[in-house]
Amino acid sequence: MRAGLNDGTMVKSSPSSLRVILAFVLVLFLGACSGGGTAGLNSFQSPDGRYAFLYPTGWSRVAVTGGPQVVFHDLINSDETLSLVVSEVGQDIDLESLGNPEAVGERLINEVIAPEGAGREVELVAAKERVETGHTFYDLEYSVKLKDRTRHELSTVVIDRGYLYTFATSTNEERWPKVQNIFERVISSFTFLI
Repeated sequence: MRAGLNDGTMVKSSPSSLRVILAFVLVLFLGACSGGGTAGLNSFQSPDGRYAFLYPTGWSRVAVTGGPQVVFHDLINSDETLSLVVSEVGQDIDLESLGNPEAVGERLINEVIAPEGAGREVELVAAKERVETGHTFYDLEYSVKLKDRTRHELSTVVIDRGYLYTFATSTNEERWPKVQNIFERVISSFTFLI
């Protein structure tokens, strides 16, 4: 095999040096891939193929009756959870008709997270809108004060074909700095396949 230099001369390269170069390029490529958006995450797809999301490696699915459609929790830190609640809202409703991200975030506080008498103080820390795959998502961040501890929650809400999907992750405030990046990747991974 021959390779040309800038001055036009040709240098003979051995097959073993070519293998070393290819191996080096492959290592660089694989290293770049492993640092990507799915490192440390597994994928989940609904049985009907409708939606999918990523969840942290080492988490386990938990069966729940009469609650969220899907629940995962960390096997080591069992109070770290991921849940998906699906609610029927009607074909004529879209997310924007419910209000902007802040209004929907406050409505979720008042009606779902901390209704009167729940014994929780909840603060909407951040609310933003993003559009992906033809859907509008509201990404919401909460601080939830319980009697004995404070929790941090990220969620995203989206409407598709008459159903409101509320996808959320939650942890104790002390663990939040350690899991923030992975929780953000999990929340933004929720997508519709059909």
